Amino acid sequence: MPQNIIRKSGIESIGYGFIKPEYLPKNKDEYYLRNIQNRSGIDYRKLSAYEIEVLVRNGNTSDNWNNILVSDAFNAQLVKHCKFYGLVRIGKLEPYCLEFSDLKVPVGLYNSTIISCDLGDNVVIDNVNYLSHYIIGNEVIIVNVNELTTTDRAKFGNGIVKDGESESIRIWMEICNENGGRSVIPFNGMLPGDAYLWSKYRDDEALLQQFKNFTEQQFKTQRGYYGKIGDRTVIKNSSIIKDVWIGSDAYIKGANKLKNLTINSGPEGRSQIGEGCEIVNGIIGFGCRIFYGVKAVRFVMASHSQLKYGARLINSYLGSNATISCCEVLNSLIFPAHEQHHNNSFLCAALIMGQSNIAAGATIGSNHNSRSPDGELIAGRGFWPGLSVSLKHNTRFASFTILAKGNYSYELDIPLPFSLVSNNETLNQLTVMPAYWLMYNMYALERNAWKYGDRDKRTDKTQLLEYDYLAPDSVNELFHSLQLLERFIGKAWYLREKPGKQAPQPAVCAAKGKELLEAGDPVVDELEVLAEGFENAKRKTVIVKAAKAWHIYKELIIYYGIQQLLVFAAENKPKSLTELKSLLPVIGNRTEWMNIGGQLMPAEEVQTLKTRIKENKIKSWDAIHQYYTEAGSKYPAQKLKHALASLQELLQINLKKADTQVYADLSDKAIATKEWMTQGIYDSRAKDYQNKFRKMVYTSKAEMDKVVGKLEDNSFIQQQQEELARMKREVKSFKRIQQISA
Repeated sequence: MPQNIIRKSGIESIGYGFIKPEYLPKNKDEYYLRNIQNRSGIDYRKLSAYEIEVLVRNGNTSDNWNNILVSDAFNAQLVKHCKFYGLVRIGKLEPYCLEFSDLKVPVGLYNSTIISCDLGDNVVIDNVNYLSHYIIGNEVIIVNVNELTTTDRAKFGNGIVKDGESESIRIWMEICNENGGRSVIPFNGMLPGDAYLWSKYRDDEALLQQFKNFTEQQFKTQRGYYGKIGDRTVIKNSSIIKDVWIGSDAYIKGANKLKNLTINSGPEGRSQIGEGCEIVNGIIGFGCRIFYGVKAVRFVMASHSQLKYGARLINSYLGSNATISCCEVLNSLIFPAHEQHHNNSFLCAALIMGQSNIAAGATIGSNHNSRSPDGELIAGRGFWPGLSVSLKHNTRFASFTILAKGNYSYELDIPLPFSLVSNNETLNQLTVMPAYWLMYNMYALERNAWKYGDRDKRTDKTQLLEYDYLAPDSVNELFHSLQLLERFIGKAWYLREKPGKQAPQPAVCAAKGKELLEAGDPVVDELEVLAEGFENAKRKTVIVKAAKAWHIYKELIIYYGIQQLLVFAAENKPKSLTELKSLLPVIGNRTEWMNIGGQLMPAEEVQTLKTRIKENKIKSWDAIHQYYTEAGSKYPAQKLKHALASLQELLQINLKKADTQVYADLSDKAIATKEWMTQGIYDSRAKDYQNKFRKMVYTSKAEMDKVVGKLEDNSFIQQQQEELARMKREVKSFKRIQQISA
């Protein structure tokens, strides 16, 4: 029994019958979609007898010279040793060279087999063994390619089903969970917010069905669409490119296999694919770079993201402005601004909410260190697992959690933001230091917030991304953390004062803890503060520096509130405190917020979005994206309200009724906070210049300054000092307003 089925047909069938008769609409030919797709505006004509003679003399062949159509500026001398089949339309060919980087080639068609294609003006097609069913733009260079083809059922990476195909062949992207329980359909233009909403609400069948409907209505199901290659795209020294839609100004060199892809490229960002890459079933956003042995299957790469040096991206969504180098990432949804380097880092079945950095040796697995493959990990913004960290699913982390090196053998649920988590094997305990970033590494915390905003290369900013570490999501976590710390400290006090007795109810413990903390009772520092529910283990979880963290958390909330108030005053320029208070919005209760693909939105707005989708008031992905844009335009005002509500809740005041002294005290507290933050930024960087082990590789300070730069010349530290000076000026102006009202 033969394994490979080889069908025989007449040689005259090459280049014809692209769309089978049963899939052709009435009174349409196989070129009807091609004619819609070709927008070159070229006025084609048939070849003259002289041109046919020249073509034949130059070693060209065609099954039918009448099916070769050309523009008036066609030069037959620039076509040599080519085989033409089917309807081929060629734009102008002029005696020029096209030069790109170190490649310099003459315009024309050489040594190639060309089947049923449309070619733009002044293209270079040289040594393309099999070019079939493509529409190619102007000044495109394609040299040394084995196979460049499009099938009649091409989907270009979108998870759609063409006429006559079974639902079973649909491409699903299995994000967040290895069992496929959160699968989504990839499509060109998919934003991280789309992927999150679709993967999150699995119990809402009506919502999920609408998402599927939106995707299907966005793409045509007819067979017979041609592949496209945009103007000035360069493709060289590549093996197989099949069912790939490529934008303008793209650069592809040395790729092994590209199949079923959309490669967005153009003014919004020029995309590049380099040597040894094998990329199948995916969407590549504008400005992406993929180099050196990358393997990607069933994926979406948002704009300006990178895969490099053998990275593997499978069943995953990678957000914009992200880089994965060498590592392996499976079944994950990654929000924008993600960094993952080093060959031995592994990320699987995870929801990573942006501004993250996965260190070397990190093993964030699922069934690889759990009993079943349906585990998941959720990490808030700023997730940073350290070297050789191993985590067990299910696990969840608050914003800006950093993990010390270690093998974490139990599931974790860390609700305290800005914490350092470490596995103390000597004492057999989990240790959590809340507010670690603010105590010991302000430089990295502040610089990362600045860096991500500064490096955001997106031109399409449909989703407004929040990079500040103080925002509604993290501040809400701070409030929850204050309550937890008060309860843990109160319980520790009761257990110490009344050994052998059970601690009272959580509310009683919390009240006692708050009393001790507000009084600054030194006994708090003597307590062993234990957390509950942080680890799925019988061993204890110890909170260190709990009192200091509690005070810093409160200080951050006040700073967040007054910072937003200063921005409001600077924008509205009130002449008095009375006028300022009259201009303040209605301040309600602090609200719940959600991170929707890196864009922060009030939970009630997310619920409104879901309701409108299910009621068919929002009828497409474009409409959802418009909702994101509208939500982004409201964000500054909503953030202000959240900040003021947070301030009122923490201090138990009414800002519209507060007197001059309250505002003066708040201003002074904000400046004091900014001062220690700025000093912390300097001190955390200065340690690198003072540590003797850092200095020992240099024979002199001058050598060190040449290698790492002078501390006093650090541009980011200077920038932060300027921000402190600016804030002091704003507060001074703010206080003048208060004095006018007094």
